[in-house]
Amino acid sequence: MGCALKHLSFWHETAGDDWAPRPSLPGTTAADVVVVGAGYTGLWAAYYLAAADPGLRVVVLEAEMAGYGASGRNGGWCSALFPASLPTLAAMSDRTAALAQHQAMRDTVDEVVRVCAREGIEADVAKGGTIALARTPAQLRRARAEVEEARRWGRGEDDLALLDAGAAAAVLRAGDTLGATYTPDCAAIHPARLVRGLARAVERRGVVIHEHTRARAISPHHVETDHGSVSADVVIRATEGYTPRLAGHARTIAPVHSLVLATEPIAAHLWEEIGLRRRETFTDHRHLIIYGQRTADDRLVFGGRGAPYRYGARISTDFTRDAEVFKHLRATYVDLFAPLRDVAVTHTWGGVLGIPRDWCASVGLDRDTGLAWAGGYVGDGVSTTNLAGRTLRDLVLGRTTDLTALPWVNHRSPAWEPEPLRWAGINAGLRAASLADVEERLTRRPSIVGRALERVVH
Repeated sequence: MGCALKHLSFWHETAGDDWAPRPSLPGTTAADVVVVGAGYTGLWAAYYLAAADPGLRVVVLEAEMAGYGASGRNGGWCSALFPASLPTLAAMSDRTAALAQHQAMRDTVDEVVRVCAREGIEADVAKGGTIALARTPAQLRRARAEVEEARRWGRGEDDLALLDAGAAAAVLRAGDTLGATYTPDCAAIHPARLVRGLARAVERRGVVIHEHTRARAISPHHVETDHGSVSADVVIRATEGYTPRLAGHARTIAPVHSLVLATEPIAAHLWEEIGLRRRETFTDHRHLIIYGQRTADDRLVFGGRGAPYRYGARISTDFTRDAEVFKHLRATYVDLFAPLRDVAVTHTWGGVLGIPRDWCASVGLDRDTGLAWAGGYVGDGVSTTNLAGRTLRDLVLGRTTDLTALPWVNHRSPAWEPEPLRWAGINAGLRAASLADVEERLTRRPSIVGRALERVVH
């Protein structure tokens, strides 16, 4: 199994890890805290808990191996993006709390960078920020509106700036660029190196990780697995897109696939034509999300949504059926960067992200049951998981802090609709995003479908 994991993605293959499996749970045991899931959320929670109280008995259970899921397969953006908008957060609390959440996300990017340095995690970190291109009049209009909204919230140019075509080209030269937005709050990373390094850092602090130990059910102070059970004062659910596999959680999170590709190393003269000298991450203002980065070894890693939601919350392990989506991804980056038309794609892969019904991530602890959770990141989890880990630390240890006062704490998202409504609704949304982008390319005006879609997801 360890060797097979190397072939899950470009990141897994280049993690510099032998992927030797850790022992499974040897039988029924007890702990102070048991964490279900050895991705970013579970490992950050274990890391901060063990650092704050070295006497805690913390056990992490993982169905596959640490970094198997989205934590090892994502696009490598450690950003300040949070899935719920500031108006949504303010409606849940108030304006001050919403802005505190935003600032906490900005601070979290730097915290991840600091931990990598402190723990010697060689995750190819480069904090170059994110440029979001506007390549049609409709996209430019949205870019301007986003910056105007940021100013109404008191966010300055050091947070989000509007670039004209020339300033955008100085960062990233893509075809038909009219302008862009830029934020400094993002670091490009090698996600698999981060998660594997974090797992080792956790173990150095005395945390025990049991791999190949699938949790079947979570209940107050108890986790039932296929290798026995664990009782604990606190049970942390950190399963993100895999949550529907737990008994009783079929409608908690919708697992949606995102697909990614990597090219061969790109020649220096081509990068000189394109840009990204500081390894800025990039996207544009279309409706159907795309994302990319220049890797430390000068490849292009490029991904996006578009793969259909699988009926019954099924999670795919075979992405050969998505050949058309990968073909579209390649066509999209060639449309952006014509000099890359002859560059070969060497890796294609996919992973699952978790979407809550109201598109709002949450973290919390029910003291009566000892059940804690974090998730629903909608693809923005590389940094948000770190904030979740520090918040879970404070909640579990009974601390009242600035983090425990943030509006996402103890938020409860409604359950998703049962099938087939969920299948029909999510796939209709994906189709609508694609149609909105086509409409805007043809009409050069903001899409009516797109405006309706934005109201649904924000």
